[in-house]
Amino acid sequence: MSGVWIAILATAAGCYLLKLGGLVTPQRVLEDPRVHRFTDLVPVALLTALIAVQALAPEDRTLELDGPRLAGLAAAVAALLLRAPFLVVLVTGAAAAAGLRLLI
Repeated sequence: MSGVWIAILATAAGCYLLKLGGLVTPQRVLEDPRVHRFTDLVPVALLTALIAVQALAPEDRTLELDGPRLAGLAAAVAALLLRAPFLVVLVTGAAAAAGLRLLI
């Protein structure tokens, strides 16, 4: 068995165990205010980190400002501030980035 298949099986087992952990966790643990606050804030922090990496790190993985990506991000943020639906936010950001790349 190659190393790739071992990695795939290990990842599948890890995902299964993570799901199982959520199912067997006692209700009293889930009702703890600290756990509730943690589960509210961690997804936001992870999504913010992913957006920052994708917006600021081009293909060669060096940290630099990429104009079209930042313009797309700014357009998406503006659409969010205007309370646009999520699909509109995605299309706005993509259109701004693609339009700027076309001009440059």
